[in-house]
Amino acid sequence: MITLKEATTKSELKKFVKFPFSIYKDSPYWVPPIISEELASFDKEKNPVFKDAEASFFLAYKDNKIVGRIAAIVNWIEIKQQKLPKMRFGWFDFINDLNVSKALLDKVAEIGRAKQLDFMEGPVGFSNLDKVGVLTEGFDHIGTMITWYNHAYYKDHYEQLGFVKEKEYLENKFPAANADPKFFARVQLLIKKRYGLREMNFTKTSEIMPWADRMFDLFNETYSSLSSFVPITDIQKAYFKKKYISFINPEYIKFIVDKDNQLIAFAIVMPSFSKALQKAKGKLFPFGFYHLLQAKKHSKDVTFYLIGIHPEYQNKGVTSIIFNEFYLTFKEKKIVTCYRTPELEENVAIRQMWKHFNPVTHKRRRTYRKNL
Repeated sequence: MITLKEATTKSELKKFVKFPFSIYKDSPYWVPPIISEELASFDKEKNPVFKDAEASFFLAYKDNKIVGRIAAIVNWIEIKQQKLPKMRFGWFDFINDLNVSKALLDKVAEIGRAKQLDFMEGPVGFSNLDKVGVLTEGFDHIGTMITWYNHAYYKDHYEQLGFVKEKEYLENKFPAANADPKFFARVQLLIKKRYGLREMNFTKTSEIMPWADRMFDLFNETYSSLSSFVPITDIQKAYFKKKYISFINPEYIKFIVDKDNQLIAFAIVMPSFSKALQKAKGKLFPFGFYHLLQAKKHSKDVTFYLIGIHPEYQNKGVTSIIFNEFYLTFKEKKIVTCYRTPELEENVAIRQMWKHFNPVTHKRRRTYRKNL
């Protein structure tokens, strides 16, 4: 017998956040979140996404033991402004028992029908800066702090319960040594001269902050044409500035501006925190913060987190300037491996951008949908 309980109190939400620690405790590939950070993102008072979205968090119990969890999410910007009647769900974890996954997904469907929505899709987060997709290939590669890891049986549950593939995402990696300057060093000089562009590098987070809002605006402009894109609101910009910018090495943020000092491109890379987060075991204290700080300073692996280029400058070689700047930084820091975040399979332009570096697709993930 499976029973569902909505997690509403702080202690119940903590159980929601901690459940995956039980089913992945023996996995060398799962990367745990920082529990306090995850709780803050679910806090309706702290996370501004709840100004335009709502979420319910459910725990599944069997024999008085937690055996699954799911977040049922409604993003009103998506529904009202973009006319996309979608019920979202995410943070979906469960033991290998079809009755458990069915009960949790049925609950999401029930909420979606009550709100007169047409279909449900997941796993996704509240917005485009959240984690996305269930892993379908690459289970023997360590996860990242910006992706969900899961057991191989998850995919089977979706398909047995009548869900169909909605979007496919690829994750790629390449040795930093593959970034041969002959592909971009000379070209970037020509591009800068032709369009009157210049690069901006940083050594302090305080130098970046005055540009942060413009960066998020450019992010919205860059990705607005992609399916499932929900723009970042002004309130969310302030939240993300506080949450993310100070966490990233300033030298790993690159801007490109035109002759009028207008931001036309940016790129953000993060040091790999995966092993540090595994050592932290979900807690910043007493030693978690130390492990993260060490990774920030010394990690030899990096993840390309975001790249944004103004639509007017896309396909004009601007990426050669970005690559050149990162090449110089990575060479100095002796970076070994570069990872890329999940990218939509339909985004051919992004694959073209990286082709000279001979990337290898080491993971695949997808979202699933079902009509309501």
